[in-house]
Amino acid sequence: MSTDLELKKTSNIKGNVSGLPSSKSVSNRVLILDALTGGKSKLGNLSEARDTALMQKLLKSEESVLNVMDAGTTMRFLTAFYSISGQQKLLTGTDRMKERPIAPLVNALRTIGADIQYTEKEGFPPVRIQGFSGQKSREVSVPGNLSSQFISALMMIGPVLPQGLIIRLEGHIGSKPYIRMTEAMMKMFSAKVSFEGHTIEIEPSPLRSVDYQVEPDWSAASYWYAFTSMAESANIFLPGNFTHSFQGDQVMETIGQSLGVKTEREAGGLRLSKTDHHHKLEWDFNDCPDLAQTVLPICAVKGITGHFTGLESLRIKETDRILALQTELAKIGAFLEEPSTGNWKLIPSKNPIPEILSFKTYHDHRMAMGLAPLCTLTKVVIEDPSVVNKSYPRFWEDVRRCGIEVSEGPAI
Repeated sequence: MSTDLELKKTSNIKGNVSGLPSSKSVSNRVLILDALTGGKSKLGNLSEARDTALMQKLLKSEESVLNVMDAGTTMRFLTAFYSISGQQKLLTGTDRMKERPIAPLVNALRTIGADIQYTEKEGFPPVRIQGFSGQKSREVSVPGNLSSQFISALMMIGPVLPQGLIIRLEGHIGSKPYIRMTEAMMKMFSAKVSFEGHTIEIEPSPLRSVDYQVEPDWSAASYWYAFTSMAESANIFLPGNFTHSFQGDQVMETIGQSLGVKTEREAGGLRLSKTDHHHKLEWDFNDCPDLAQTVLPICAVKGITGHFTGLESLRIKETDRILALQTELAKIGAFLEEPSTGNWKLIPSKNPIPEILSFKTYHDHRMAMGLAPLCTLTKVVIEDPSVVNKSYPRFWEDVRRCGIEVSEGPAI
């Protein structure tokens, strides 16, 4: 059992965030693309996140049973990768992973020609990949509002298919920046891919190895925007090359302006400091759902009424993130409501912040890191703090570096 962490109330935040990870999304894509070239690329600054380490390990594994644990990206990318590799694999994971649907991806891979079977519940992991006897179809159709990981998984195997691949996206397209990220990274590896309207077309072509340094992770950086916004005073430096990014979560810089965070670009990184915040925020998280657990707690404690859309995918993440946010934010008197389908309202707290708050994390790294910044207002206890290893292993070290006293303690 993981020991809880106590974060002492610290109103003034200052320091260099030296443990900021590189992008997990970019790292996981570049690992799959490199594997499709035969593993000959020179990759630098890969993410230290558990999910990325797991991806590296499983890509090298000769075992027939691969446990992806709770890594959704790893499950989806490896399902597509091994479907066309000629290898037989059983991909399984945690109990929560077995509740996360994978049928749209499996259906598309079956259409292409993969032999995949469910070993437990129909439509959900575990999946047994039996082999690939040849391409049966050059074209697949998938709902556009699926997780972009399904679409990216299909895209990346497209160049190595004998006929290439055309992916038709039906209806509304969600998380488009992640699809654009995959497109751009595929082109780095010399793939011939185009994404226009609702159609992604990939020509059959050999992928070429690259030399590539992975950029800093914007979703990880977002938590320092939260610390800066909630603190009385703040001066935070985020090192890394932020001059170019594939990541949709870079919009945190724009959102931060409304939340009272000034971003200055300096040599070697970003400097965050406080500025005036707005009293209302309207945002569509469709293209950046991972930022919701950063932004909503800020609004809850700063008196910022939020009107949000694009939160639907939060239901099928590591936990039901909407329910988790509703439960934990209620502890400070803030409420997340859905007045009409798909339209959410965050009613900020009007109550004094309790002298101590204990937050559950629901086996979800983003719950832990999204709620930790409340220690700028009161003493905070984080249950199961080790969940941050999934994406930001040195998060608690960085919290200490910025002047916050962190100690182990019993649950309250």
